[in-house]
Amino acid sequence: MSRIGYRRLVAVALVAGIGLTGAACSSSKNDDSGSKTSSASAGTPLDPKTKVTISVDCEPPTTKKAERKEWIDDVAAFNKIYPNVTVKSKDAFPCEDPAKFTAQLQAGTQTDTFYTYYTDLEQVLDAGQAADISDYVNAKTIPNLAGIDPSVLDVLKDGGKLYGLPTANYKMGLIYNRKIFQEAGLDPNSPPTTWDEVRQDAKVISDKLGSKGITGYMDNSGGNQGGWHLVSEMNGVGVHAVSDDGTKATFDTPETKQVLQTLHDMRWTDKSMPANPGVQWGDVQKAMGTGKIGMYVGAPDDVTLEVQQYHADYKDLGMGPIPGGKIALMGGNDYMFKKSDSPDQIKAGIAWINFKYLTLGKGQFNYPRTKADGLPVGLPEPFFFTGAAKDQDNTLKAASATIPVDNFKAYTGVDTPVLAEPPNAQKVYTVLDTVMSGVLTNKGADIDKLLKTATDQVNQLLAASS
Repeated sequence: MSRIGYRRLVAVALVAGIGLTGAACSSSKNDDSGSKTSSASAGTPLDPKTKVTISVDCEPPTTKKAERKEWIDDVAAFNKIYPNVTVKSKDAFPCEDPAKFTAQLQAGTQTDTFYTYYTDLEQVLDAGQAADISDYVNAKTIPNLAGIDPSVLDVLKDGGKLYGLPTANYKMGLIYNRKIFQEAGLDPNSPPTTWDEVRQDAKVISDKLGSKGITGYMDNSGGNQGGWHLVSEMNGVGVHAVSDDGTKATFDTPETKQVLQTLHDMRWTDKSMPANPGVQWGDVQKAMGTGKIGMYVGAPDDVTLEVQQYHADYKDLGMGPIPGGKIALMGGNDYMFKKSDSPDQIKAGIAWINFKYLTLGKGQFNYPRTKADGLPVGLPEPFFFTGAAKDQDNTLKAASATIPVDNFKAYTGVDTPVLAEPPNAQKVYTVLDTVMSGVLTNKGADIDKLLKTATDQVNQLLAASS
């Protein structure tokens, strides 16, 4: 299972207990970096002569032989540049277990350079465990800084201060089965881009291939996945789940109602959706991987899961932009720096992250090596570069591709604006599960009432966490 996928799964199991993603802001945030140094000194790259030790988590486990080998090779290559930096790698899979991560923050036992998800920022700040790296990050320390999507960096900021660096990013889109599209007489190179088109294509697929047990579209209704999908889908038509200041629900709009009405009509009028919606993470992925559905809303990492776990073929899978195309919900992971780190430890951590995750042609972007190691090349991830950096990455990726990159052109070729997950994301998703469940399991669902009730509940939880 992918790291992102694991996060979604465990978050569901723990949402009622420990605060996970989108932890509530508290008035006791400590914005002091804890690593005092002058701005001039902080803004210079690490001197290769500097002797320093850093601990770093998320080293791939030994069960992932190729990934583990690449990590070890990258540490060795990094040490050729910085021979006096000792990187103490921590084997961790999954890279973050939410309950253990919370305990580590409380005890201050996380590694010097530690892996988090975008939505962990508030939790880390509330625990007083984040170093402010604003003065350390510039075009000298991160040469590709200008090529990183500013909206991605904004997710890692609080009060204008930067606390982390991205290593992977995704934005939601429409995953579809190109083989099923072709069998149904649809153009596999032109996935639908609006909900009207999704409905039309889903009906064609179901009408023509229903006798084979294939339906056109599938969605989730439970396990926090229903709410997560609904937020993704409302974002696509331009709706924010909560206000920009995080104080009130803003999803009860005509646009959201239209999406829900379309889903309702697909399920009950067109019968272009399965009788039983997905209720947990993995349900729609299994249906896609086994060739039972034509489309669903998801993230690029799902494609690898469908190939590795359910034996789908990369050539049969593709992606298009999120229906509506106005905003794409994004997510991903990053590294942050322990508040007690010394300035040299922060510099060394930034140098490692830059080498391993942010340098084209190196580390995770060493596509010839990835290909030689038998790992897939060509998926639209990580997806945080823009402009010339994005073009260069696409060129390098295409040169070593092991899967058909053109299958994802409809997705990568559109610069849909992105939006981070809402505050208290998992709790919001729990509430919105009831809306999706109502629409997909009750033919007589009252959409207006479902949205009003959900709005009241989300307003209550946002007020309680303010």
